[in-house]
Amino acid sequence: MSCSVAVSNSPVFSPSASLFYNKNSILSPSHEAITLTLTHLKPSSSSSSSSLSSPSSPSSPFRLRLPKPPSGFSSSSSVSASGTSSSSSTSPSTVLKRKRPTRLDIPVAPLSFSVPATPSAAAREVVEEEGDGYSVYCKRGRREAMEDRYSAVLNVEGDSKQAFFGVFDGHGGAKAAEFAAENLDKNIIDEVTRSDENAIEEAVKQGYLNTDSDFLKEDVRGGSCCVTAFIRKGNLVVSHAGDCRAVMSRRGASEVLTSDHRPSREDERDRIETLGGYVDLCHGTWRIQGSLAVSRGIGDGHLKQWVTAEPDTKVLRITPEYEFLILASDGLWDKVGNQEAVDIARPLCMGIHKPEPLIACKRLVDLSVSRGSSDDISVMLIQLGRYL
Repeated sequence: MSCSVAVSNSPVFSPSASLFYNKNSILSPSHEAITLTLTHLKPSSSSSSSSLSSPSSPSSPFRLRLPKPPSGFSSSSSVSASGTSSSSSTSPSTVLKRKRPTRLDIPVAPLSFSVPATPSAAAREVVEEEGDGYSVYCKRGRREAMEDRYSAVLNVEGDSKQAFFGVFDGHGGAKAAEFAAENLDKNIIDEVTRSDENAIEEAVKQGYLNTDSDFLKEDVRGGSCCVTAFIRKGNLVVSHAGDCRAVMSRRGASEVLTSDHRPSREDERDRIETLGGYVDLCHGTWRIQGSLAVSRGIGDGHLKQWVTAEPDTKVLRITPEYEFLILASDGLWDKVGNQEAVDIARPLCMGIHKPEPLIACKRLVDLSVSRGSSDDISVMLIQLGRYL
Protein backbone atom coordinates (compact mmCIF):
# COMPACT_ATOMS: atom_id res chain seq x y z
CA MET A 1 0.00 0.00 0.00
CA SER A 2 1.40 3.34 -0.96
CA CYS A 3 0.45 6.91 -0.26
CA SER A 4 1.70 10.27 -1.35
CA VAL A 5 1.82 13.49 0.65
CA ALA A 6 1.82 16.88 -0.99
CA VAL A 7 3.71 19.40 1.15
CA SER A 8 3.99 22.30 -1.25
CA ASN A 9 4.15 25.56 0.73
CA SER A 10 3.64 23.57 3.95
CA PRO A 11 4.66 25.62 7.01
CA VAL A 12 6.12 22.46 8.54
CA PHE A 13 8.71 22.06 5.83
CA SER A 14 9.04 25.67 4.88
CA PRO A 15 12.06 27.48 6.42
CA SER A 16 11.38 30.19 8.92
CA ALA A 17 11.01 33.61 7.39
CA SER A 18 13.27 35.09 10.02
CA LEU A 19 16.26 33.16 8.62
CA PHE A 20 16.11 34.95 5.31
CA TYR A 21 16.04 38.48 4.05
CA ASN A 22 12.73 38.67 2.15
CA LYS A 23 9.68 36.72 3.09
CA ASN A 24 8.08 37.31 -0.30
CA SER A 25 11.07 35.79 -2.09
CA ILE A 26 10.50 32.53 -0.22
CA LEU A 27 6.88 32.19 -1.17
CA SER A 28 7.09 33.52 -4.73
CA PRO A 29 7.45 30.76 -7.34
CA SER A 30 8.98 33.19 -9.81
CA HIS A 31 12.38 33.25 -8.10
CA GLU A 32 15.06 30.75 -9.00
CA ALA A 33 15.31 28.02 -6.39
CA ILE A 34 17.50 25.12 -5.45
CA THR A 35 15.72 21.80 -5.36
CA LEU A 36 16.83 19.15 -2.88
CA THR A 37 15.30 15.69 -3.01
CA LEU A 38 15.43 12.89 -0.53
CA THR A 39 15.19 9.29 -1.52
CA HIS A 40 12.37 7.35 0.03
CA LEU A 41 13.98 4.55 1.94
CA LYS A 42 12.66 0.99 1.40
CA PRO A 43 13.93 -2.24 2.90
CA SER A 44 16.07 -4.08 0.39
CA SER A 45 17.35 -7.58 0.57
CA SER A 46 20.39 -6.71 -1.50
CA SER A 47 21.57 -3.71 0.52
CA SER A 48 21.11 -2.44 4.06
CA SER A 49 22.11 1.11 3.23
CA SER A 50 20.06 3.88 1.72
CA SER A 51 21.06 5.92 -1.31
CA LEU A 52 20.39 9.45 -2.41
CA SER A 53 18.62 9.70 -5.75
CA SER A 54 19.39 12.29 -8.38
CA PRO A 55 17.56 15.62 -8.30
CA SER A 56 15.23 14.34 -11.00
CA SER A 57 14.45 11.09 -9.33
CA PRO A 58 10.71 10.46 -9.40
CA SER A 59 10.97 8.21 -6.35
CA SER A 60 11.42 11.14 -3.96
CA PRO A 61 8.07 11.93 -2.37
CA PHE A 62 9.47 14.84 -0.29
CA ARG A 63 10.74 17.93 -1.98
CA LEU A 64 12.16 20.96 -0.12
CA ARG A 65 12.60 24.16 -2.07
CA LEU A 66 15.07 26.67 -0.71
CA PRO A 67 15.64 30.04 -2.37
CA LYS A 68 19.12 30.98 -3.40
CA PRO A 69 20.75 33.50 -1.10
CA PRO A 70 20.75 37.05 -2.47
CA SER A 71 23.74 37.88 -4.60
CA GLY A 72 24.68 40.76 -2.31
CA PHE A 73 25.49 38.23 0.41
CA SER A 74 27.75 35.97 -1.57
CA SER A 75 31.07 34.93 -0.11
CA SER A 76 33.03 37.32 -2.33
CA SER A 77 32.23 40.40 -4.33
CA SER A 78 34.16 42.93 -6.39
CA VAL A 79 33.52 46.36 -7.85
CA SER A 80 34.47 46.91 -11.46
CA ALA A 81 36.27 49.97 -12.68
CA SER A 82 33.02 51.27 -14.11
CA GLY A 83 31.53 51.32 -10.63
CA THR A 84 29.17 48.31 -11.03
CA SER A 85 29.46 45.48 -8.58
CA SER A 86 29.80 41.85 -9.56
CA SER A 87 29.54 38.78 -7.36
CA SER A 88 31.30 35.51 -7.75
CA SER A 89 29.20 32.39 -7.98
CA THR A 90 28.51 30.62 -4.75
CA SER A 91 27.94 26.92 -4.41
CA PRO A 92 24.68 25.78 -2.82
CA SER A 93 26.62 24.25 0.06
CA THR A 94 28.17 27.56 1.06
CA VAL A 95 26.96 28.57 4.53
CA LEU A 96 26.96 32.21 5.49
CA LYS A 97 27.96 32.75 9.11
CA ARG A 98 27.68 35.90 11.14
CA LYS A 99 30.89 36.92 12.83
CA ARG A 100 30.67 36.58 16.60
CA PRO A 101 30.78 40.02 18.24
CA THR A 102 33.49 40.90 20.69
CA ARG A 103 32.65 39.78 24.19
CA LEU A 104 31.66 42.54 26.57
CA ASP A 105 32.87 42.15 30.12
CA ILE A 106 30.43 44.02 32.36
CA PRO A 107 31.56 44.21 35.98
CA VAL A 108 28.96 43.06 38.47
CA ALA A 109 28.87 45.24 41.57
CA PRO A 110 27.46 43.94 44.85
CA LEU A 111 23.99 45.18 45.70
CA SER A 112 24.36 48.01 48.17
CA PHE A 113 22.32 51.04 49.14
CA SER A 114 25.01 52.80 51.12
CA VAL A 115 27.70 55.12 49.86
CA PRO A 116 31.17 54.35 51.18
CA ALA A 117 32.51 57.24 53.17
CA THR A 118 35.65 59.03 52.14
CA PRO A 119 38.64 58.65 54.46
CA SER A 120 38.17 62.19 55.77
CA ALA A 121 34.51 61.57 56.51
CA ALA A 122 35.24 58.26 58.20
CA ALA A 123 37.81 59.99 60.37
CA ARG A 124 35.08 62.33 61.61
CA GLU A 125 32.47 59.70 62.25
CA VAL A 126 32.79 60.40 65.98
CA VAL A 127 34.22 63.54 67.56
CA GLU A 128 34.59 63.96 71.31
CA GLU A 129 36.27 66.52 73.49
CA GLU A 130 36.43 67.27 77.18
CA GLY A 131 37.62 70.62 78.49
CA ASP A 132 37.50 72.74 81.58
CA GLY A 133 33.80 72.86 82.47
CA TYR A 134 32.42 71.37 79.25
CA SER A 135 32.20 68.13 77.27
CA VAL A 136 31.03 67.48 73.71
CA TYR A 137 30.27 64.36 71.73
CA CYS A 138 29.33 64.32 68.01
CA LYS A 139 28.35 61.36 65.87
CA ARG A 140 27.90 61.29 62.12
CA GLY A 141 24.59 60.04 60.79
CA ARG A 142 24.01 58.34 57.45
CA ARG A 143 25.44 61.17 55.41
CA GLU A 144 28.80 60.68 53.74
CA ALA A 145 30.33 63.49 55.81
CA MET A 146 29.38 65.04 59.12
CA GLU A 147 27.77 68.47 58.81
CA ASP A 148 27.63 69.36 62.52
CA ARG A 149 30.27 71.57 64.12
CA TYR A 150 30.86 73.09 67.55
CA SER A 151 33.00 75.73 69.20
CA ALA A 152 34.31 76.26 72.71
CA VAL A 153 36.25 79.37 73.67
CA LEU A 154 37.53 79.66 77.24
CA ASN A 155 39.08 82.60 79.10
CA VAL A 156 37.44 85.26 76.96
CA GLU A 157 39.34 88.54 77.35
CA GLY A 158 41.63 86.71 79.76
CA ASP A 159 38.83 86.08 82.25
CA SER A 160 38.41 82.46 83.38
CA LYS A 161 34.77 83.20 84.25
CA GLN A 162 33.92 84.12 80.68
CA ALA A 163 33.42 81.58 77.89
CA PHE A 164 31.61 81.02 74.64
CA PHE A 165 30.09 77.74 73.46
CA GLY A 166 28.16 76.83 70.34
CA VAL A 167 26.66 73.92 68.39
CA PHE A 168 26.07 74.32 64.66
CA ASP A 169 23.95 72.02 62.53
CA GLY A 170 24.75 72.40 58.84
CA HIS A 171 22.46 71.56 55.92
CA GLY A 172 23.31 71.44 52.24
CA GLY A 173 26.92 70.79 53.22
CA ALA A 174 29.14 71.70 56.16
CA LYS A 175 30.53 75.01 54.88
CA ALA A 176 28.08 77.26 56.73
CA ALA A 177 28.49 75.33 60.00
CA GLU A 178 32.28 75.52 59.69
CA PHE A 179 32.16 79.24 58.98
CA ALA A 180 29.86 79.93 61.93
CA ALA A 181 31.96 77.80 64.31
CA GLU A 182 35.07 79.74 63.32
CA ASN A 183 33.65 83.26 63.24
CA LEU A 184 30.47 83.67 65.27
CA ASP A 185 32.22 83.84 68.64
CA LYS A 186 34.61 86.56 67.42
CA ASN A 187 31.81 88.64 65.92
CA ILE A 188 29.66 88.41 69.04
CA ILE A 189 32.54 89.23 71.40
CA ASP A 190 33.56 92.20 69.24
CA GLU A 191 30.02 93.57 69.30
CA VAL A 192 29.60 93.00 73.03
CA THR A 193 32.85 94.75 73.96
CA ARG A 194 31.84 97.79 71.91
CA SER A 195 28.32 97.92 73.32
CA ASP A 196 26.77 98.86 76.61
CA GLU A 197 26.22 95.98 79.04
CA ASN A 198 22.48 96.62 78.99
CA ALA A 199 22.39 96.17 75.24
CA ILE A 200 23.91 92.69 75.16
CA GLU A 201 20.95 91.16 73.32
CA GLU A 202 21.31 93.65 70.49
CA ALA A 203 25.06 93.03 70.40
CA VAL A 204 24.58 89.29 70.07
CA LYS A 205 22.00 89.84 67.35
CA GLN A 206 24.42 92.01 65.41
CA GLY A 207 27.11 89.35 65.80
CA TYR A 208 24.80 86.77 64.20
CA LEU A 209 23.85 89.10 61.35
CA ASN A 210 27.47 90.04 60.67
CA THR A 211 28.45 86.38 60.50
CA ASP A 212 25.61 85.69 58.10
CA SER A 213 26.55 88.64 55.89
CA ASP A 214 30.20 87.57 55.78
CA PHE A 215 29.28 84.01 54.84
CA LEU A 216 27.00 85.12 52.02
CA LYS A 217 29.95 87.01 50.53
CA GLU A 218 31.77 83.68 50.24
CA ASP A 219 29.18 82.67 47.62
CA VAL A 220 28.96 79.15 49.02
CA ARG A 221 25.81 77.07 49.14
CA GLY A 222 24.23 75.66 52.29
CA GLY A 223 23.22 76.96 55.68
CA SER A 224 23.45 76.23 59.37
CA CYS A 225 21.29 76.33 62.48
CA CYS A 226 23.00 77.68 65.58
CA VAL A 227 22.65 77.64 69.35
CA THR A 228 25.17 79.53 71.49
CA ALA A 229 25.85 80.19 75.15
CA PHE A 230 27.92 83.24 76.10
CA ILE A 231 28.88 83.39 79.77
CA ARG A 232 29.92 86.88 80.80
CA LYS A 233 30.12 88.55 84.20
CA GLY A 234 27.86 85.99 85.85
CA ASN A 235 25.23 86.10 83.12
CA LEU A 236 24.21 83.27 80.83
CA VAL A 237 23.31 84.59 77.38
CA VAL A 238 21.64 81.89 75.26
CA SER A 239 20.84 82.60 71.61
CA HIS A 240 19.70 80.49 68.69
CA ALA A 241 18.63 80.58 65.06
CA GLY A 242 17.04 77.41 63.74
CA ASP A 243 16.15 74.18 65.50
CA CYS A 244 19.24 73.57 67.64
CA ARG A 245 18.09 73.68 71.25
CA ALA A 246 19.34 74.66 74.72
CA VAL A 247 17.95 72.86 77.78
CA MET A 248 19.07 73.63 81.33
CA SER A 249 18.84 71.48 84.42
CA ARG A 250 17.45 73.51 87.29
CA ARG A 251 17.62 71.33 90.39
CA GLY A 252 16.84 68.35 88.20
CA ALA A 253 13.97 69.94 86.32
CA SER A 254 14.41 70.71 82.62
CA GLU A 255 14.05 74.31 81.53
CA VAL A 256 13.96 74.92 77.78
CA LEU A 257 15.70 78.18 76.93
CA THR A 258 14.98 78.20 73.19
CA SER A 259 12.03 77.63 70.88
CA ASP A 260 12.75 75.91 67.56
CA HIS A 261 12.52 78.18 64.52
CA ARG A 262 10.47 76.10 62.13
CA PRO A 263 7.91 77.04 59.45
CA SER A 264 5.26 75.18 61.42
CA ARG A 265 5.32 77.90 64.08
CA GLU A 266 2.45 80.28 63.53
CA ASP A 267 4.52 83.43 64.09
CA GLU A 268 7.24 82.18 61.74
CA ARG A 269 4.72 81.27 59.04
CA ASP A 270 3.09 84.69 59.33
CA ARG A 271 6.48 86.39 59.01
CA ILE A 272 7.35 84.37 55.90
CA GLU A 273 4.00 84.97 54.22
CA THR A 274 4.16 88.70 54.99
CA LEU A 275 7.47 88.77 53.10
CA GLY A 276 5.87 87.13 50.07
CA GLY A 277 6.93 83.54 50.71
CA TYR A 278 4.87 80.48 51.40
CA VAL A 279 4.97 77.49 53.70
CA ASP A 280 3.98 74.09 52.35
CA LEU A 281 3.51 70.66 53.90
CA CYS A 282 5.82 68.23 52.09
CA HIS A 283 5.80 64.57 53.14
CA GLY A 284 4.67 65.45 56.64
CA THR A 285 7.14 68.34 57.17
CA TRP A 286 6.43 72.05 56.86
CA ARG A 287 8.92 73.73 54.53
CA ILE A 288 9.66 77.21 53.23
CA GLN A 289 9.00 77.40 49.49
CA GLY A 290 8.63 73.62 49.62
CA SER A 291 12.34 73.35 50.42
CA LEU A 292 13.82 74.20 53.83
CA ALA A 293 12.45 72.79 57.10
CA VAL A 294 13.90 75.56 59.33
CA SER A 295 13.01 79.23 59.16
CA ARG A 296 16.16 80.86 60.57
CA GLY A 297 19.88 80.26 60.27
CA ILE A 298 23.23 81.32 58.86
CA GLY A 299 23.49 81.14 55.07
CA ASP A 300 20.82 79.74 52.71
CA GLY A 301 21.38 82.59 50.26
CA HIS A 302 18.77 81.31 47.79
CA LEU A 303 16.10 81.69 50.51
CA LYS A 304 17.57 84.68 52.34
CA GLN A 305 14.47 86.77 51.75
CA TRP A 306 12.62 84.53 54.21
CA VAL A 307 15.35 82.72 56.19
CA THR A 308 16.76 85.31 58.57
CA ALA A 309 19.83 84.94 60.75
CA GLU A 310 18.32 87.09 63.48
CA PRO A 311 18.44 85.07 66.72
CA ASP A 312 16.19 84.89 69.73
CA THR A 313 18.17 85.63 72.90
CA LYS A 314 17.54 85.03 76.58
CA VAL A 315 19.70 86.39 79.41
CA LEU A 316 19.77 84.70 82.82
CA ARG A 317 21.73 85.37 85.97
CA ILE A 318 23.56 82.16 86.94
CA THR A 319 22.57 80.88 90.39
CA PRO A 320 23.53 77.70 92.31
CA GLU A 321 20.29 76.01 91.29
CA TYR A 322 21.37 76.16 87.65
CA GLU A 323 23.28 72.88 87.38
CA PHE A 324 24.22 72.30 83.76
CA LEU A 325 23.25 73.31 80.24
CA ILE A 326 22.76 70.99 77.27
CA LEU A 327 23.29 72.41 73.78
CA ALA A 328 22.39 69.96 71.02
CA SER A 329 21.38 69.67 67.39
CA ASP A 330 17.96 68.43 66.37
CA GLY A 331 19.41 64.95 65.85
CA LEU A 332 19.04 64.55 69.61
CA TRP A 333 15.80 66.43 70.26
CA ASP A 334 13.88 64.65 67.50
CA LYS A 335 14.21 61.42 69.49
CA VAL A 336 14.87 62.41 73.11
CA GLY A 337 12.66 64.59 75.30
CA ASN A 338 13.89 67.59 77.27
CA GLN A 339 13.28 66.15 80.75
CA GLU A 340 14.47 62.74 79.62
CA ALA A 341 17.80 64.24 78.57
CA VAL A 342 18.21 65.92 81.97
CA ASP A 343 17.30 62.70 83.79
CA ILE A 344 19.94 60.72 81.88
CA ALA A 345 22.71 63.30 82.25
CA ARG A 346 22.19 64.44 85.85
CA PRO A 347 23.33 61.26 87.69
CA LEU A 348 26.62 61.48 85.78
CA CYS A 349 27.14 65.17 86.49
CA MET A 350 25.77 65.99 89.92
CA GLY A 351 26.26 64.60 93.41
CA ILE A 352 29.17 62.31 92.57
CA HIS A 353 32.86 62.50 93.44
CA LYS A 354 34.02 62.32 89.84
CA PRO A 355 31.51 63.71 87.33
CA GLU A 356 31.51 62.11 83.88
CA PRO A 357 29.76 64.60 81.60
CA LEU A 358 31.35 63.12 78.46
CA ILE A 359 29.77 59.75 79.25
CA ALA A 360 26.45 61.57 79.69
CA CYS A 361 26.78 63.14 76.23
CA LYS A 362 27.60 59.79 74.68
CA ARG A 363 24.62 58.10 76.34
CA LEU A 364 22.26 60.73 74.97
CA VAL A 365 23.64 60.29 71.47
CA ASP A 366 23.44 56.50 71.68
CA LEU A 367 19.86 56.69 72.89
CA SER A 368 18.85 58.80 69.92
CA VAL A 369 20.58 56.41 67.52
CA SER A 370 18.90 53.41 69.15
CA ARG A 371 15.53 55.07 68.50
CA GLY A 372 16.21 55.36 64.80
CA SER A 373 17.89 58.72 64.31
CA SER A 374 19.84 58.86 61.05
CA ASP A 375 20.83 62.50 61.45
CA ASP A 376 24.12 63.93 62.66
CA ILE A 377 23.93 64.31 66.45
CA SER A 378 25.96 66.75 68.52
CA VAL A 379 25.58 67.13 72.28
CA MET A 380 27.49 69.60 74.46
CA LEU A 381 27.16 69.71 78.22
CA ILE A 382 28.34 72.78 80.17
CA GLN A 383 28.78 72.71 83.95
CA LEU A 384 27.33 76.06 85.04
CA GLY A 385 28.66 75.81 88.58
CA ARG A 386 32.11 76.36 87.12
CA TYR A 387 31.14 79.98 86.31
CA LEU A 388 29.59 81.07 89.61
